[in-house]
Amino acid sequence: MTPLPGEKSLPNVLPNTTATQVPLRRLQRTMDARHLIMIALGGVIGSGLFLSSGYTISQAGPLGAIVAYLIGAFVVYLVMACLGELAIAYPVSGAFHIYAARSIGPATGFTTAWLYWLCWVVALGSEFTAAGILMQRWFPGVPVWLWCLIFASVLFLLNAISARVFGEAEFWFSLVKVVAIVALIVLGGAAIFGFTPLSTESSPAILFSNFETPGGLFPNGFSGVIVTALAVFYAFSGSELIGVAAGETKDPAKNIPKALRSTVLRLVVLFVGAIAVIAAILPYDQASVTSSPFVDVFQYVGVPYAPDIMNFVIITALLSAGNSGLFSCARMLFSLAEEGHAPKAFTRLTKRGVPIVALSVSILIGLVSLVTSVVAAGTVYLVLVSIAGFAVVAVWMSIVASQFFHRRRFVREGGRVADLAYRTPLYPALPIVAFSLLLISIIAIAFDPNQVAALYFGIPFVGLCYLYFWWRHGRKGQRDTAQNHEAAPVDA
Repeated sequence: MTPLPGEKSLPNVLPNTTATQVPLRRLQRTMDARHLIMIALGGVIGSGLFLSSGYTISQAGPLGAIVAYLIGAFVVYLVMACLGELAIAYPVSGAFHIYAARSIGPATGFTTAWLYWLCWVVALGSEFTAAGILMQRWFPGVPVWLWCLIFASVLFLLNAISARVFGEAEFWFSLVKVVAIVALIVLGGAAIFGFTPLSTESSPAILFSNFETPGGLFPNGFSGVIVTALAVFYAFSGSELIGVAAGETKDPAKNIPKALRSTVLRLVVLFVGAIAVIAAILPYDQASVTSSPFVDVFQYVGVPYAPDIMNFVIITALLSAGNSGLFSCARMLFSLAEEGHAPKAFTRLTKRGVPIVALSVSILIGLVSLVTSVVAAGTVYLVLVSIAGFAVVAVWMSIVASQFFHRRRFVREGGRVADLAYRTPLYPALPIVAFSLLLISIIAIAFDPNQVAALYFGIPFVGLCYLYFWWRHGRKGQRDTAQNHEAAPVDA
């Protein structure tokens, strides 16, 4: 590890930790930029796009849905611009709480880590369940719980072998989804102008006639666009996984900025392009009742076996998101344990640098959340899902706030901005705008009855995390930990 420019050399993270306690085996830098890109896409592109995009169009209208996704993409760009500077400054695995702990305070870092870990653990159970239900289309006699165990075992093995095997698996998982989206954009785009070579029926050019609705371009008013934009923020969650994988990336200064730029560009093209094609082909009042708008569009353009193809793609999307989520959970637990905020056993690594104990505990808790979705759906699982939904925006707010305070401290302690390998543009305006937009989205949740539970449970959870940290370490421990975080070295 080497200190940042302008940092002093201070002891390790907590008063009771020493350099001799750090495991001899380390996480290995084996992933390239292409792995980072597909990991981010894998975490973002899921059932929300393949299944719920029709609902988005019905709420905001065709043009409104496109505007909502453009707003979401803009916010993602702002967050990624802040993430780039932090991920290169702190290229460690599971780094979100490192950013917050060093730039804002250890209690904030502690809270951010547990929020994000819980977010993905809850997601694991839902991804396995949804994939199992979809498998019954082909194997109706096999119970869903058995598919859940099979999928959990497969993803555990992919993660347990090595980070590179995980990265390769995620690359191909994500590639399937990307190919499906590109096919929709190309074939659907041609069909808009009346060109459907795969169909036996000749379809007229519809152009953008479906954008005009009886209620105008925004049938539910601009409030429908705002509410949809809130949901889109959650739809784009997963793009921040680049930061989680930073510690296992070759040449972070080169590959992380490249991956960030490519990820944002691809998300804009894929999401906005897909929504535009779906909105143009499907009347907005019909999009909300379809099982998958992708199936409808593929059938419209004449793709054979469209339902089966999309069933396969959606299962792949679910497993891809689960794969990225399990990776994230394991690295977050590992990083927490290294900081002294989780049992030391979580720092145990295999010969190939995989945090096997953290991985095992994460998959088991993910399966427990799956069980609660069945036996305690209205109580325990509701609380978990609500906190997980709140966590997405909370973590993004932590990232942009961390960049703001990181840059300010860097300059104050004598660092030169020109020396930074990656610089967040338009500082300080960019992180301030990003934080403001995310804060507005948090406040707006209170006015959406479908999402307000996220505040009921998310805010108290954050308060409990802060209280536990202060109770565990006390005010002196808080100050000592803050000093150690500010100057603790970072893996080069």
